[in-house]
Amino acid sequence: ALRDRLKGLMVDHGVKRVAVAATWAEAQTATADLVLVTLPMERGFEAPNGLAVVTEADLLGDRLIRTVKKKRAANFISEVATLSVSDLVVHVDHGIGRYDGLATLEINGAPHDCLRLIYAGNDKLFVPVENIDVLSRFGEDVGQALDKLGGPGWQARKAKVRQRIREIADRLIQIAALREVRQGEVATPPEGVWDEFCARFPYPETDDQLRAIDDVLSDLAGGKPMDRLVCGDVGFGKTEVALRAAFVAAMAGLQVAVVVPTTLLARQHANTFEQRFKGLPLRLGQLSRLVTGKAAAEVKQGLSDGTLDIVVGTHAVLAKSVSFKRLGLVIVDEEQHFGVAQKERLKELRADVHVLTLTATPIPRTLQMALSGVRDMSIIATPPVDRLAVRTFVLPYDPVVIREAILREHFRGGQVYFVCPRIEDLDALAERLKKLVPEVTMAMAHGRMAATQLEDVMTAFTDGKYDILLSTNIVESGLDIPTANTMVIHRADMFGLAQLYQLRGRVGRSKTRGYAFLTLPADRVLNEQAQKRLDVMQTLDQLGAGFQLASHDMDIRGAGNLLGDEQSGHIKEVGVELYQHMLEEAVQAARAGTLGGPVAMDDQWSPTIALGMPVLIPDHYVSDLTVRLGLYRRAADLADRADVDGFAAELIDRFGPLPAEVDNLLRILQIKRLCRQAGVEKVDAGAKGAVVTFRANSFANPAGLVQFLQRQSGSAKLRPDQKLVFVRPWETSAERVDGVHRLLDQLADLAVAA
Repeated sequence: ALRDRLKGLMVDHGVKRVAVAATWAEAQTATADLVLVTLPMERGFEAPNGLAVVTEADLLGDRLIRTVKKKRAANFISEVATLSVSDLVVHVDHGIGRYDGLATLEINGAPHDCLRLIYAGNDKLFVPVENIDVLSRFGEDVGQALDKLGGPGWQARKAKVRQRIREIADRLIQIAALREVRQGEVATPPEGVWDEFCARFPYPETDDQLRAIDDVLSDLAGGKPMDRLVCGDVGFGKTEVALRAAFVAAMAGLQVAVVVPTTLLARQHANTFEQRFKGLPLRLGQLSRLVTGKAAAEVKQGLSDGTLDIVVGTHAVLAKSVSFKRLGLVIVDEEQHFGVAQKERLKELRADVHVLTLTATPIPRTLQMALSGVRDMSIIATPPVDRLAVRTFVLPYDPVVIREAILREHFRGGQVYFVCPRIEDLDALAERLKKLVPEVTMAMAHGRMAATQLEDVMTAFTDGKYDILLSTNIVESGLDIPTANTMVIHRADMFGLAQLYQLRGRVGRSKTRGYAFLTLPADRVLNEQAQKRLDVMQTLDQLGAGFQLASHDMDIRGAGNLLGDEQSGHIKEVGVELYQHMLEEAVQAARAGTLGGPVAMDDQWSPTIALGMPVLIPDHYVSDLTVRLGLYRRAADLADRADVDGFAAELIDRFGPLPAEVDNLLRILQIKRLCRQAGVEKVDAGAKGAVVTFRANSFANPAGLVQFLQRQSGSAKLRPDQKLVFVRPWETSAERVDGVHRLLDQLADLAVAA
């Protein structure tokens, strides 16, 4: 790809005869003026025969090394919240408005991109693109009234929510503090055999997967009880994280309990664990409906007397009759499937033990506790190599389409899941399918079948003896059958959003493209929520969409009170993102012991900078409006000079040389960062100088400011309204932006020195 880009670069600069060679020998015999070839070289040289070899680094300079910063998990809602026209947004100072698209305004005689917001009474507010960080996404539009610009209602609501959040944060920190003072068992990977165990994993680990494993190992070795949430999309490798955690804990002499929601998932996990732990001095057991009474009694005895090291099971593991001799690690897979009773039992177990929770679609409360920093969270967002997104179709039930889908999968050597929401409908569907596709074989599975019968059916389907598995959503969790790559969901409107997403995750788990058909009754009008769920499923068709789904889920259902079953409803007062930001801030304040004082929102303000120069990403540079808005959003979050440089390098790589307007935007972002450091709320600059307005009409270092004014020889003065006037003749926009940058740099240094 780089070779092709270099070729285009040479052609753009007038080099006419450019050839591409596959090998060094081929390059030496080429007759073009310039030959491009891929070689493992860092620097070029000149040979005696007049041959000049020039490398990429010689032409373009050293590669810009951008360190991959660990993204704050709390920012993921912002990252996935792409705005569409008519979406509700929240301005931190003005409240809830409706986004009405991008508008280009003339500001001081220069074009400037702004976001247009509509408020109550059709009032309009224009937000400059470099200040997009004062906006946040509200969530689902459920008849929400818009705020009145300049009205008192918004500030009153925000103050009320902030007070409630402070109370929540205080209790959250008390809960977290109790864990901090407890001692947890220390477990570290055993030398030698650890590397051998890791090598048994047949796939290359992704960077996110390795990071999650490192996080878990650090927790196990830290001496405090672990409470970590590992979020990763279906099929992204969460089970491997669990396997390695279980290995480390079990080899350290601790018992491990793996708790899963369904018997089928327990069966699959038990098989996976047995294969990976084969030959190791560890004993494994299984507890579920599929296990005979005698075998279950032996497992319980082994856990009680300590002869069993690892147990994999359903909520049967949480029964009162099950006791552990030295329980050290509890792994909870697909936590969203467990009810209140099971979670209360888990709380009893987890007082001093390590807890690892795995989920693809965290429930809102779990998600928020992780985002607010009360629970630790690791994110696996990188798909495995060669994984393809599942193609999703939402359509009225059509026998012709269903027959074609089943036969296409059959003729490419694959298998089909046909999922039905109710057991009583299975027999009728089976008859319909026999008539529709008599060419294929079919098996049936549901939760009321005898344990041995269900076991036999699943084993036969896994072994490829049947083409179609007609089942309820019993197959929702954890099944990994690489040959099953088409799914038909009957009456998809009767399933929840997370259920649909998990079901779809059963297909496309190998390198083969998966297909999901979500069918609806042709003669029925769906209710609003069902329609919304299906719309979301069709839009979330890219890999790693589980977080976006969780965000939509939080929108539709609300996050509720994190500490109990009462719903706070406050998230609907201020919107998803702002609520999350305020909660995170309150938790930080509580950790610092400042809960008694006011919780500041200082990092929410955004300085206004008007330099009389065009500031925008032109549509001829980035034509797609959605991409442009996403770039503005990312640009507003850039933290320092290195981030801005890295962002500029990415723009050049993706879209070509920076136009002057984009260069101005990046310069203003750097000035904006200095404004925040200096406490400057507004900068107005023109051909004759600049006027600087300090926030709250005060400066952090008044004595330093006085000395600074004395050094300016009359070219700077402080007006009675506390605005700083800086007189300078700036004839060109380049001189103006350089001058303002230098001025703010000096003011920021003064403020930091206070």
